[in-house]
Amino acid sequence: MPEPGERQDPIARILDAAHDCIARVGVSKTTLDDVARDAGCSRATLYRHLPGKAEVVARLVEREANRLDAALGAAAADATDLASAVSAVIVAGAEFLLDHAALDAVMAIEPSLVHPVLGLGGADEFTRRAAALVAPHLASHTATPREAERLADLIVRVTLSHLQTPDPQRPITDPQVTRNLVETFIVPGFVPDPASGRTPS
Repeated sequence: MPEPGERQDPIARILDAAHDCIARVGVSKTTLDDVARDAGCSRATLYRHLPGKAEVVARLVEREANRLDAALGAAAADATDLASAVSAVIVAGAEFLLDHAALDAVMAIEPSLVHPVLGLGGADEFTRRAAALVAPHLASHTATPREAERLADLIVRVTLSHLQTPDPQRPITDPQVTRNLVETFIVPGFVPDPASGRTPS
């Protein structure tokens, strides 16, 4: 969640409230009255900042994507080689998604909202957007930006696959499990940045 100082921002308070409401009852049953009450403001005040439920949900999705981006960046910042960067990004991304209360509620209460995004009709577009978020955090460890994009696409697909069909004995949030997966099946297909002196493992 945002830092304490950010909570003074009315939009931040509204988005915090929207997150909490969705985590309790899902998107469909969340009303602007609920959000305004949880945010400690009037409905009129809410409308001045975000004029409609669609705008509230869109801004919340945008904020959470930015939070995920920051988490991936922090995870990859200290990586010294390609395998370390890939492993850190996968673990951080999986932890973020698994610990997200609102997303968890939507998956449990309203899976029909998620299926069009991850199903056959929308999976390619979702993967493209997610890979675009991941790729910049790998670029310094790959030979070209295109390599980073291809690697990010694979990472997104692998991560989603493991989250949708988890193995309790080998969770993808376990850094060693993920490192073994990365070194065995992912990194060997990609060329590290030769200028950095880094190697795949």
